[in-house]
Amino acid sequence: MNGQTVTESRNWMSYLMDSLVNSGAMPTWEAVEYLTNNLVGEAPNATLHHSKSPYETIQQFLHRIYGPIVEAASRTVELPPQAMIHMFTDISLMGKSAVLVVYFPGHNQPHQLLLLDSIPAWDLMFTTPTAFNEWAEERFGWIISAFHTLCHQAQPLSLEHAEKFHPVLPVLLEI
Repeated sequence: MNGQTVTESRNWMSYLMDSLVNSGAMPTWEAVEYLTNNLVGEAPNATLHHSKSPYETIQQFLHRIYGPIVEAASRTVELPPQAMIHMFTDISLMGKSAVLVVYFPGHNQPHQLLLLDSIPAWDLMFTTPTAFNEWAEERFGWIISAFHTLCHQAQPLSLEHAEKFHPVLPVLLEI
C-alpha cells in the first residue's frame, strides 16, 4: 500500500431500490425498472416529460431519490428523541426544483438547514449507475458534514447555567 486511504461508497442504486421495495411503494422488478428508466440514460428524462401530472411525478421522483439518502445520513448521527428531520421540495416545471432538508432539534430551538439542492429534475440523468452513486455519495457527504457542524456548534446558555455565572458579574464590573 502507498499510504492512501480509499473510501468506499455504498451502492446507492441498490439502496434506493431496497428503500422502494421495503416501503411497499413497488415490487422489486418495478423498482429496478423505475430507477433504471429515471436515472440512467440520456437527459431529459422522458418519463417526467410525458407524465399526465408532471408536478406530482417530479415531487414523487425527488422524494424517492433524496429520501433514502437523507435517511441514511440521519442514521450516522445520534439525534435526540425530540429531534426531527424533514425534507421539502419546491417543484418547478420550467426551471430548477429545490430540495431542502431541515433539522428540527425540538424544544422550540431554531431549525437548521442541512441541504439545499437546486436541480432541474428532468436533467437528473446519469450515464452510468456509477455516476449516480458518485452524485448520491456527494449529497450524503454534504448532509453528514452539516450534521457534524451542528454537533460542534456551541449550545445556547440555559438559565440554570447562567445563574452559576451571575455572582461573577459584579466582581468583573468593579475592576
